[in-house]
Amino acid sequence: MSNSTSNSTSELLQISIAADKAAAKWGPNALLSPTQTGYQIHLSGNEPLRAIQKAGRSLDNLGVTQLQLTGDGWSKDLQWAFYQGFCNAKRHGGVTFSNEQGDAAQLEQLAQCFAFAKKMINDTPEMLSPVVLAEQAEAFIRSVAPEGSVNSQLISGADLAEAGWHGIYQVGRGSTRPPALLVLDFNPAQSADTPVAAALVGKGITFDSGGYSIKPTEGMATMKCDMGGAATVTAALALAIMQGLQQRVKLILCCAENLISGHAYKLGDIITYKNGTTVEIVNTDAEGRLVLADGLMCAAESGAPLIIDAATLTGAAMIAVGGEYNALFALDQPLATRALQYAASEQEATWQLPLEKWHQQQCPSPYADTANSRPVKGGGAGGASNAAGFLSRFVPADGKGWLHFDLAAAFNNSANGYWAAGATGHGIRTIATTLLTETSAK
Repeated sequence: MSNSTSNSTSELLQISIAADKAAAKWGPNALLSPTQTGYQIHLSGNEPLRAIQKAGRSLDNLGVTQLQLTGDGWSKDLQWAFYQGFCNAKRHGGVTFSNEQGDAAQLEQLAQCFAFAKKMINDTPEMLSPVVLAEQAEAFIRSVAPEGSVNSQLISGADLAEAGWHGIYQVGRGSTRPPALLVLDFNPAQSADTPVAAALVGKGITFDSGGYSIKPTEGMATMKCDMGGAATVTAALALAIMQGLQQRVKLILCCAENLISGHAYKLGDIITYKNGTTVEIVNTDAEGRLVLADGLMCAAESGAPLIIDAATLTGAAMIAVGGEYNALFALDQPLATRALQYAASEQEATWQLPLEKWHQQQCPSPYADTANSRPVKGGGAGGASNAAGFLSRFVPADGKGWLHFDLAAAFNNSANGYWAAGATGHGIRTIATTLLTETSAK
């Protein structure tokens, strides 16, 4: 987001792009060199986006808090890469974008949506209970949507069990702060007869202790980010609305705290879902798929031909693709191919991992239709694909029209040369573009 209006642009550090190398006195490979009014970034090599992002990170590390991008060469993608590197967990603004190519308004929209998602993900678990997460997501969508275009339903606590949403209820019942399901209906036509074109489903685990399959301290310390899927799909919907979305879309957030208490769900419990599927709990730390199952069935009830879910679901995805990529799973290969193209167009690294119908059988149980994982560390080999296979039990039409994003790149516990510590927002642009493109084509 841009600097405050009290600062005139002439008072800000001016950041420009230089085509030539820095003067020798700054070193043979200097990325930045000072000018009379600020700094210039010296781009060389075949990775300009990474170089620009690294320059933004370097300027933040110098303590710069306000700056202006100026001069020639600032494409939309370069400006956005700089913004991503420059911002940190305490400051989501400070960049005045260049409008030389008419991109400033779109970049401000991106910044607004990313700032919302990052703040939510970086908030402490104490600040962000399941109900508060749902309420803040609803408020943000209402703030960007046309008046009268949003309706919502919030179901919480024991009412979830009464309504048949047993996955969210069971995972969240160990906390004194009730679990919640938000079903938000964005309907710009404001007609009840308008078909739902898409549904977005987000994992909203506001804190994950692992339950009785308790995480070690080093694994639990970052679990405020386990609602990253909910924040990501909310921001993606908001961005699509800002960019002119005219189709009816359902936003479904599955919110809970996974804690230990005398009322928490336990190993050996069996959950019976709305569609009749029975699930034995062999790992209470494989809770994300349990809440998403409810969300996916809710999405299916809407009749939406496109269902996209996003979740910080498995450590296995991070092992497979690292912290720079999100993992994509789909049974609908033509749709997956298009989604990868959308991700590439938005410069968000995404990699497809294997998913076949037989992955549904990879977590067998002698007591239920399936277990929620394998009772081994990390869920065993192929854990991310097995989790996706579990989810595929709860989507319609054998997975046609369904995409699952495992958000391996959503959060960094520590800073590096390109990212500050905390949430990244990685995936928001991909999902927004997928939503806009796929629904407009129908």
